[in-house]
Amino acid sequence: MLLFMQAAAQAADGPHFPVAFTLVYVLGFIAAVTIGSIAWYNSKRPAGWESKERPDFVPKVNKEETPGLGEPKS
Repeated sequence: MLLFMQAAAQAADGPHFPVAFTLVYVLGFIAAVTIGSIAWYNSKRPAGWESKERPDFVPKVNKEETPGLGEPKS
């Protein structure tokens, strides 16, 4: 029993996983889901979704004919 208590005490004093890494992963996941959702809503609608309305919180992104080619617009 003493051996288990000593092992537990050493584990409690050992290094912990940094909270900053966890926070970065959580925020990155939320950002990826948000950006992916906006991209999905602005892409061509999948079969069965052609007549559905765009949610109010999704911004409208206009496609350019030739993105990155030609003269700058402004």
